[in-house]
Amino acid sequence: MRIIAPSILSADFSRLGEEVKAVEKGGARLIHVDVMDGHFVPNISFGSTVMRSLLGKTNVPFDVHLMIEAPEKYLKDFVTDNTAYVTVHWEACPEISGIVDHIHKYGVKAGISINPDTDVNVLLPILDQLDMVLIMSVFPGFGGQEFIPSALDKIRTLKDIRKEKGLSFEIEVDGGITPENIQQALEAGADIIVAGSSIFKQRDVEQATRDFVNLAVER
Repeated sequence: MRIIAPSILSADFSRLGEEVKAVEKGGARLIHVDVMDGHFVPNISFGSTVMRSLLGKTNVPFDVHLMIEAPEKYLKDFVTDNTAYVTVHWEACPEISGIVDHIHKYGVKAGISINPDTDVNVLLPILDQLDMVLIMSVFPGFGGQEFIPSALDKIRTLKDIRKEKGLSFEIEVDGGITPENIQQALEAGADIIVAGSSIFKQRDVEQATRDFVNLAVER
């Protein structure tokens, strides 16, 4: 099943609870939570307090994307009863296998993300430990960037490896996804589509979410 995960990085934070309710009504299956520290990426977003403020306001699970240095120090802050995934960056974790184990010990699914200039093959030694691989189709740090087409090759490669090795990790893509290019990502093999500006910057957030969900339906 293809899943739409709206990124609250692009939401109106003065109306965050309402915006999250709108994407829930529109059919979102995950809420993508982009956390940036101003060190690993050249921007600052928000911390666990903002994410936790949504507890009790939505039944949609959190898909936490930590774009931060030393993520192992902060994992516990982002683990809640509503947290489904915690994803860290391969580029930020010298001991990648250890942090995957650390995430799993908290009882949530573990994902690893790679930047556009990182070769997907660096993940080969740990793919059997992962629940998800997040392919960045923009350079992380800012919303509203254009999709980088080379991400499609990475998605295809991961899909082929998954089939050849009989693995079950999900493939997520994040960055520059629009109604015009979502089908390319799906056809390449993406299971989870993150969309930020294309949903939250629209006049009707609920309908924008629904439109994306309809585009992702298996045909």
